[in-house]
Amino acid sequence: MSPKFREEDGHVFKIYSNEEERKHILVVKAGCEAKFWLEPKTELANSYGFSNRKLKKITQLVERYGDEFKQQFEAHIGKRVDD
Repeated sequence: MSPKFREEDGHVFKIYSNEEERKHILVVKAGCEAKFWLEPKTELANSYGFSNRKLKKITQLVERYGDEFKQQFEAHIGKRVDD
């Protein structure tokens, strides 16, 4: 299952539930995809298809909604044993 946390300007922000325990968000639009770590700080993990200009805008959105994404991630995945 891949819940959608937000959609803005055609960008869909979601996670793949079975992918990783580390908090992250995926951003998808028109066949392009970027993955951002949300902890310990917001950081681009990888990107396919987005231009540097688009990535700059997406990074700003991820930073703006980062705390909300972390809460949504935790609510969906649940607390980890080592937390």
